[in-house]
Amino acid sequence: MPSTFPAHPIRTVAVIGAGKAGRSFALSCTAAGFHVVLEDVMPANLRQAEADFSDMRLHAAPGQLQLASTVEDAVHSADIAIDFVPDELESKLEILSLLDRMAPPRTILCTPTNTISITDLASCTYRPDRILAVRGTLGQHIRLLYPATAAPTALSTTEHFLQTIGNQVTPQPDPDLPMLMKNIVYTR
Repeated sequence: MPSTFPAHPIRTVAVIGAGKAGRSFALSCTAAGFHVVLEDVMPANLRQAEADFSDMRLHAAPGQLQLASTVEDAVHSADIAIDFVPDELESKLEILSLLDRMAPPRTILCTPTNTISITDLASCTYRPDRILAVRGTLGQHIRLLYPATAAPTALSTTEHFLQTIGNQVTPQPDPDLPMLMKNIVYTR
């Protein structure tokens, strides 16, 4: 049974990874009026994001962009944290483990993935009720994938947030078969 997770509005968005996709997502969030904290291990990516945001500010973007040099600094007051690390199991597990330990308990974790079961990823965190996946191209029609453990309020809050920044969102239970041994149920 999904847990109960109190609804709260999303105001602060942590974006982990300031490569092209992360930067674009962060700028979409600021354009929609959110306070965004953008983190990357590469200072050049952060400088590029700052330059892009400066150009955007000329057009009166209502949101704010703050740069962070550590994951901990990026997520300490986040309502939602979204990573833009490579779509590989090891990379996703590592970043979600960091986010899970460092973000406040209320923070929803969201990860873009086209190949990994969100059920598997959620089962490796202490907040399986607040971890969701995005599948598809952000800025277009996307699927918001959720594990059976997802809290309905976390799902609806994330769906509303993604719609606010210009996505058509279809929530969908995780269609992928879990691959981690602890999630495979054997029936005879």
